[in-house]
Amino acid sequence: MKTAEFDKAFDAGEDVTDAIDWSRARRRNDQLKRVNVDFPAWVVDALDKQARHLGVTRQSLIKLWIAERLQ
Repeated sequence: MKTAEFDKAFDAGEDVTDAIDWSRARRRNDQLKRVNVDFPAWVVDALDKQARHLGVTRQSLIKLWIAERLQ
């Protein structure tokens, strides 16, 4: 399937999953890059409390919140 055909089918809401070679699929800009951020103790405590409430790790919570804000 050519790109134009794929885009047209996708935009029309058709199921295009059979046209995708999932073994070759890659996420763009998915390379991890480590950063260090210093927070006051009260922020870390509040993050830990919220993370426990949601059943996730502090790191996951921070990543989620930052990603949501950037979108």
